[in-house]
This record gives sequence, C-alpha cells and structure tokens, in this order.
Amino acid sequence: MNLNELATKFGAAGAGLLLSLAGCGAVGPDYQKPEFAVPAAWNEAQPFGIDTRPTALARWWTEFDDPLLDTLVERAVRSNLDLRLAEARIRESRALRAVTVADAWPRLDTSGSYARSRSSENAFSSGTDGSSSFGANGARDLFRAGFDASWEIDVFGGVRRSVEAADANIQASVEERRNALVTLLGDVAKNFIDLRGFQRRLAVARSNLKAQQETLELTRVRFEAGLSSDFEVAQSEGQVNTTAAQIPALESALKQSAHRLDVLLGQQPGALWTEVGNEAPIPALPPQAHVGMPAELLRRRPDIRRAERSLAAATAQVGAATADLYPRFSLSGAFGFQSISAGDLLSAGSRFWSIGPAILWPVFDAGRIRASIAVRSAQQEQALTLYERTILTAFEDVENSLVNYLKEQTRYRSLTDAVAANRRAVQLANELYTRGLIDFLNVLETQRSLYASESELAQSETVMASNLVALYKALGGGWETD
Repeated sequence: MNLNELATKFGAAGAGLLLSLAGCGAVGPDYQKPEFAVPAAWNEAQPFGIDTRPTALARWWTEFDDPLLDTLVERAVRSNLDLRLAEARIRESRALRAVTVADAWPRLDTSGSYARSRSSENAFSSGTDGSSSFGANGARDLFRAGFDASWEIDVFGGVRRSVEAADANIQASVEERRNALVTLLGDVAKNFIDLRGFQRRLAVARSNLKAQQETLELTRVRFEAGLSSDFEVAQSEGQVNTTAAQIPALESALKQSAHRLDVLLGQQPGALWTEVGNEAPIPALPPQAHVGMPAELLRRRPDIRRAERSLAAATAQVGAATADLYPRFSLSGAFGFQSISAGDLLSAGSRFWSIGPAILWPVFDAGRIRASIAVRSAQQEQALTLYERTILTAFEDVENSLVNYLKEQTRYRSLTDAVAANRRAVQLANELYTRGLIDFLNVLETQRSLYASESELAQSETVMASNLVALYKALGGGWETD
C-alpha cells in the first residue's frame, strides 16, 4: 500500500493532526535542581594542618606515601565484588531505559495462521431458497498471513517523561557505583592502617612482656637470695601473665584485618598474608590534609549526586502519571492475505488491509489515576527530603571528621610525652629498687604505666591515620579516577 492510498483512505488532514499532536509538550512539572545554602568555610578547620584551598582528591591515598597501600587500592578497584555488582546495576538501568524508549516507536508484528472449521447446519436459520448462511458443506479452511502495525502517539509526553526518569535512574546508578568506589577506597585504606596498627601494638606488647619476664627472673633470683619476698614474685608473675593474655586478642584482630583486605580485593581469606604479614610502620600523615571548600562537597560526594538524580527521576515520574489523565491517540493498520484456499492465498484478490486512528480517554476509574499521581508526588517529596538530608549528613560527616582528626593529634602529642616520662620513671624505679630505696610495687606500677601509655600511643597513631581516611571518605574523593 503506497502513500497515495494512505492519504486517500485515511485522509491527509487526519494524519497531519496526529503528527502535530505528537509535537505537543509533556505534561507535569519540569525538573529544576534545588538550590541549597552552603557554608562559606568549614567550622572545624584549623589554620595549621588543614588546607582549605580548592583541591583535587582523585588519588588521596597516595598522600600516605606507602607503595603497598597504592598497590592494594589499584587491585581492589579491578577486582572488588561490590563494584562488580554496581556495574551490573548500571547495565540493568540502561536496559530498562531501552525498554521504556521502545514505547515511543511504532510496533510491527507479522503473523500467519491456518484454521479448519465446520459450522453447525442446525444452529443457523436457512434462507428462503433453502441455503444455509454458512454454506451446505459445513466445513472450510481459512489461510491468513500479514502484518499488523500500531503506534500510540505520545501526545502529552507520558513516554517522554518515563524516558526522562529512566535517564536519571541511569545517572543515579552510575553515582551509586561511584559511591561504592569511595567506600571501597576508604575500607581498603582503613583496614590496611588497622593491620599496621595491630602489628605495632603487638610489638609493644611483646617488648613489654620481655621486659616484665626479665623483671620476674630478677625477682626470683632476689627471692632465692633472701632479698625479696614470695609476694613480690607472685606480683611479678601476675603482671607477666596479664600482659601475655592480651597478645592473642591482638593477633586475632590482626588476622581479621588481613582477611578483610582479602575479601575487599576479591580473594580468599589468607591470600595476602605473605604481602602484609611482615611488620611495617603505620603509614605516616602528610604535612597537611587537603579538604577544599564546602561548595566542592556538593559536586564531589557521589551520594549527594545520586540523591539529586533520584529526585530528577521522581519528578519525571509525576509527569508520566499525569499524562494518564489525558486522552491517548493511536494509529493502527493491517495488511495481508486471507483465503479459504492455499493455492490463491497470495493472489491479488486475497489481499486485505485496514488503517485508522483511535482515541482512548478514561471516563471513570474510581480515582485510580489521581491516586497514582498522588503517589508519585509523595515520592517526589520524599526524594527532595532525602536529598536535603543527604547534604546535611555530608556536611556533618566532614565536620566530625575534622574534629576527630585534629583532636587526635593533640592526644597523640600528650601520649608521646607520657611515654617519655614513663620510660624515665621505669629506669629510676629499677635503680631505686635495686638500692632498696623503694618497694617492688613501685616498679610494677611504673612498668604497667609504661605499657599502657606505649599501647595507647600506638593506638593513637593508628587512629590519626584512620581519621584522615575517614575525612577523605567524607569528602567523597577518589571516584574521579574512574
């Protein structure tokens, strides 16, 4: 069937009307990104140790200057299962968008059928000449082959709004993958730092245990010589065993951190032990932490970007639901061959065709459409509230991370002085006890104080580095290298 026949049978005016309707604007609200008040500066940023100039945080972990950490991060990005899952969700979102876009295009189906049927001679009245309405034979064949086409014209933009929502959902899934990447980078760095911290605390515990064992041996020698009591030996034994009892817990925590690193890199627990099991220093802090300006946070944090895209998708869904209030225009047609005999199925006399427009406008649906619009509007409101909450939470994360990072450095300096003082006290206590000027309890007490301060100092060094990781994670750095 050519275009001239289409214009003749359907009417050029009707075709032009449908095409003009297809160019109408989409109903529903047009999305506009909400404006949000941003502070001019970080409240907890101090003039020392914090750089607030605009900065890039694409590879923030390199500031620790640890080649093994750099290698672990690169391997985790290639093999982490959470990232693989997020990438599959991106592909899912893109496929769903293709499903939605298909509704905007005409649909063409081809079909073929054969049927043999017999009509009852007694079920229908005969004509005046005695012939039946369906013929005397009662049985016949029917062959049919052809094409069916339909096109629902998106006059009021329901499909366009759905595609707009699908596009926003794709972008949200991309941001979700970036958010997973930011979390992964932080988890790898934190567990690596924790592992080094447990190694350091184990070294402190073993060193103190050795010193306490030497004290115990000295006490036993003095007891055998009649210079000390059995009570002092018992006290020394109790302190040795107390320190020894803490070592298994530290070894267990060390192995758990190593196993967590294995899983983050998509490997079996224990696979990295030959690389990370040897004791090494805790990664050192850089001279300054680069935090940039608060305005950069809205552009960098993937969870904020994801929440904004989810809001855009929810807004578009309001328009898609609103389009159901309006009439639907469609154009359908069919062309094919139909015959009671297979031999002349493709002959000119067996051709059939039809074409014509249709309109569907719901008159009564018991409020279903308007309830659907209310649902979508409520979801849009939820998405807006979630977007605002995500922004506030992001600023809270950064401010809390700044406080923790700076205050832990103050604590570390105090612990450094405490360790130096306790070491001097242990040396003096041993000398005074040997000369008989103080009792053995003072020696034990100074040794306990030294072990506690050294252990806390190692823990504080770990916490400082972990707090810097938490700060960069709160800033949303790292995904820019994707």
